[in-house]
Amino acid sequence: MEWDQCSGEKLLETQQSYETEWDMINAVSFKRRSVTNGEGSLNHSSERSRWAFSFSLSDLRCIRVKEQGWSFLLLQLSESCRSPPALHFHQGGSRDFLDSLRRFAVISQAAGEEVCLMVSSPNRALSQSFENLLDENNFGLVNQKFRNDPYVTTLGGFSKVTNYIFDAFRGTEEQHQRPPEEVADLLGEVIPGLEINQQEEPGFEVITRMDLGVRPPVSRRDPVSSEEWSRHQDAEGRMINVPLLKQIIFKGGLCHAKRKEAWKFLLGFFPWESTVEERKVLHRDKTDEYFRMKLQWKSVSEQQERRNSKLRDCRSLIEKDVNRTDRTNRFYEGLDNPGLVLLHDILMTYCMYDFDLGYVQGMSDLLSPVLYVMESEVDAFWCFVSFMDQMHQNFEEQMQGMKTQLIQLSTLLRLLDLSFWNYLEAQDSGYLYFCFRWLLIRFKRELSFQDVLRLWEVMWTGLPCQNFHLLLCCAILDSEKQKIMEENYGFNEILKHINELSMKLEIEEILQKAEGIGLQIKSCKDLPASISSILGWDPPAPPPALRTPQRGAACSSPLSRDSSAQNGCSPAFIS
Repeated sequence: MEWDQCSGEKLLETQQSYETEWDMINAVSFKRRSVTNGEGSLNHSSERSRWAFSFSLSDLRCIRVKEQGWSFLLLQLSESCRSPPALHFHQGGSRDFLDSLRRFAVISQAAGEEVCLMVSSPNRALSQSFENLLDENNFGLVNQKFRNDPYVTTLGGFSKVTNYIFDAFRGTEEQHQRPPEEVADLLGEVIPGLEINQQEEPGFEVITRMDLGVRPPVSRRDPVSSEEWSRHQDAEGRMINVPLLKQIIFKGGLCHAKRKEAWKFLLGFFPWESTVEERKVLHRDKTDEYFRMKLQWKSVSEQQERRNSKLRDCRSLIEKDVNRTDRTNRFYEGLDNPGLVLLHDILMTYCMYDFDLGYVQGMSDLLSPVLYVMESEVDAFWCFVSFMDQMHQNFEEQMQGMKTQLIQLSTLLRLLDLSFWNYLEAQDSGYLYFCFRWLLIRFKRELSFQDVLRLWEVMWTGLPCQNFHLLLCCAILDSEKQKIMEENYGFNEILKHINELSMKLEIEEILQKAEGIGLQIKSCKDLPASISSILGWDPPAPPPALRTPQRGAACSSPLSRDSSAQNGCSPAFIS
């Protein structure tokens, strides 16, 4: 087959841009043309494939290492399989090959044979469960580049592989419970790339049981109406009294009629202090910038794409995800839906915007509600860019953002309810991996579509503290802890129970409880510095520097007892 560039094709969608020439971008496409005489066909791939072979790692039994001026390896498979040809490493690399293989199998030297390496896969059942997760349609949060890191591929649907993990962690009934270090080591074996520090995290102190006091009552209000929004604009369109406006949005959200306008401010696409005219100029510039980036991938020919594996992989993942994202929503349902075309084009253009990250599965979940509200390709793209600025670390290959959030969540839970945290620890659930999906895509799969809109706009206010989403996790767990503990749920049951909460959560109840937890923590005296850091609260200021007295003398802080108490600290002494 060959590809010809089309001209005059019917537009897949329309976009009213400030520059009419941008409208042609949507018409750039390629169509397939049959090649009957074989001209133009590629033959080099068939030459390479002559020497290609593949087999299941579960069939590999041993590897014999030979030397004859260079190293070569003989792979011995099970009796039912035909062994592949020898692998010759004329210019080195055999050790690297074996090191790579050790990521997926246990390789040990055979007794009495220095040249024979035995291969076993004790975690084969778990690996098969990982593969099953990759192919499921209900929740796919894996990227091709993450396939080498089952840590990422597993946790989005952890509850579906719990039987094997439970047996691996807990052992047989005759065995005593594994110590935390051993569980961490086992996690490192079955989930390569996951590193668990058994020591206290740097900057995190050991938190013991603390008296948090009574949780204050919290009330919610009605969503911000169009009239109320208008009262926060001056004659030139600037938003005024923004802190108060954010506060009432946090307390009640927005009516749907104002979301399209308000989300642009909440996400940072429009500056709060900008006038209507300034926003028009900004929008025109951003429209042109968007279509320039879109033209970059729309004008790539098939021949070019064959030589760009990253673009090819991104396109494949995007097409796969778009076809299964929110298809029950009227905005995306049915065949040949223009909403799906916009979803696809925005994600492809984002790959041009952020070459390093490209596309990672799960990002379509974050874009879908934004596009639904904006109903504009350009506006949705730039709002999505701002949203991804907040979420970027969640999708980076090392997943450091996710690991940090899980540690922070565990720290908060330990403060709020040490007995519950200890219970989870006793059930090998102290790492809170069942919250992974909540954090990765901000509860997108746990709530109804309309509740997701409400939750996200509340979180985008940045109130009442940073990392408010962690308090939302705590609120959900606080509601479920009684059932978990009274029913004596184990590792399996906890994961299953948390997974089954999807679409059963009440958003207003969760928001109310999370805000109350935040107020309860903030009123705590002697709040650990780690908690203050997580929630973005400055620790109490130290007393003013005093003249150093003579050695052995003591002087009290100039702070009064009342002011000391208000700052959550006791009078300081210098000796």
